[in-house]
Amino acid sequence: MSGWLLGLSMVATTFAADTPGLVTELVRTKGVSGNWAWWAFLLTGMLTVFLYARLWRRSGVRTDLEFYELRYSGRPAVVLRVFRALYLGVVFNVIVMAVVSVAAIKLGQVLLGASPATVLICGGVTTLVLSAFGGFRAVVLTDCLLFGVAMTGAIAAAYFALQHPSVGGLSGLFSHDSVAAKQALTPAWDWSSTESRDLLATTLLVPLTVQWWSVWYPGAEPGGGGYLAQRMLAAKNEDHAFGAVMLFNVAHYALRPWPWILVALASIVVYPELADLRAAFPAVDESKLGHDLAYPAMLTMAPIGWRGLIIASLLSAYVSTISTHLNWGASYVTGDFYQRVVDPAASPQRLVMVGRISTVVMMLLASLLALWLQTAKQGFDLLLSVGAGTDLIYILRWYWWRVNAFAEIVAMAASVVVAAYLQFGPDHGLAGWQALCLGVAVTTAIWFSAIWLSPPERPATLEAFCRQVRPSGPGWRRVYREAARRGDMLDGPKDGESIRIGLLRMALGCVAIYSLLFAVGKFLYGEPLQCGLLALTSVVSTAALAATYWRAPPTPRAA
Repeated sequence: MSGWLLGLSMVATTFAADTPGLVTELVRTKGVSGNWAWWAFLLTGMLTVFLYARLWRRSGVRTDLEFYELRYSGRPAVVLRVFRALYLGVVFNVIVMAVVSVAAIKLGQVLLGASPATVLICGGVTTLVLSAFGGFRAVVLTDCLLFGVAMTGAIAAAYFALQHPSVGGLSGLFSHDSVAAKQALTPAWDWSSTESRDLLATTLLVPLTVQWWSVWYPGAEPGGGGYLAQRMLAAKNEDHAFGAVMLFNVAHYALRPWPWILVALASIVVYPELADLRAAFPAVDESKLGHDLAYPAMLTMAPIGWRGLIIASLLSAYVSTISTHLNWGASYVTGDFYQRVVDPAASPQRLVMVGRISTVVMMLLASLLALWLQTAKQGFDLLLSVGAGTDLIYILRWYWWRVNAFAEIVAMAASVVVAAYLQFGPDHGLAGWQALCLGVAVTTAIWFSAIWLSPPERPATLEAFCRQVRPSGPGWRRVYREAARRGDMLDGPKDGESIRIGLLRMALGCVAIYSLLFAVGKFLYGEPLQCGLLALTSVVSTAALAATYWRAPPTPRAA
């Protein structure tokens, strides 16, 4: 499939119904700078663009879990593949879909007066029909249509929020003292109190120094994976895979957030406290009352016709995200679990039936969990804590021969145990960011020890991986040398694919996209000089990035 089509599908998938609520909660509680909790994942995205997208496409696997039996061998590889199929395809998928469904419940209660059960049944049935009978291609094509509708609705929601009499347009919005205190793009470097230090660490320091490379999060997996890998593997060739991920990162981080941020800032003027939301919407369940409710509350400001379009856009976002996760999870359960270990000789008809049954079961489990969760931020934090400490190994496995299947199994098990202890064990008195860093440190130490305490993969497996994927960097030199010593001259990486050049391109890409993101913000804030300087920085960084392709030095054929 074409790169632009797959890239738009990636953007649409992460345009979930819960994302506006999450952004609203972050802005209301921590200011605009609170979005660094997810803006930091741009580093992960650029790493995938310049170091992993082409490798994924070159691997030739059908799903990202099939990769395990290319990279590893024997029973550990099979166990890891099956475990990940259930761990990600069912457990993580259900959590993500539950978080999205919580947002749908709140939207339904505020905008339509519908009960949680009604929202879940109607939304679930609609999405199940698309996922169970449409397949992957239908999901991708529908994503592209739904993205246009969702983006139009988000912009319309921002426009009508700004027209509220108490907001007074853009100039009026930023003249409010309560909004001025929230509009900084980075948090204040204030070390004078425990509260200010915790805010700085949570908002900026930990996301940029620890979280982006160590925490597994859907759509921002270090080294790629999940439904992003599913789309990269469906690309026509390596160039289309690269283009798809690049388009996704530009649209996801630079273009999409500001309509949501404007609505969130306007909500601070209209509904300053949770008590105001409670008074305005008494029919909303107390268990679902949170700052993320402010987003659907602001949508009631739109005229009836436009409100219908906005509701349709959010329904589009819900259907796009849930259908992708159901299709992705069903592919894991069907291909990587059922066909791999339960019935390898299963007919295509049986596999289709297993896929359809699994989509229904996952949707039911997600709906039940959605009735328990309270806010989008609660689900976001749950995903971060469970995946903490695992993702560095997903980065290294492509560039270091010593990583093995046993270490990956240990990493996943350790992250769950450590997260459960920190969440439900004795009171440790740690701030949230401290608990996250501790979980990352402990989990990383455990799996890194497991690498050295367990035997490496067989040379034949490592050489087959190099022959297929052609990874670069010093981590594979031993394998290339050993093969050459036996007279087997493996092809090295392609020209211009060194890690050093990849990291340079990653840095330039991050500067270009962050500068564009902040340039849009400064334009909205009415600061033309800073907007112009940031836009110029984005253009120069983009030009420098392009120049690395024109002048990329040749890479030795044996890395």
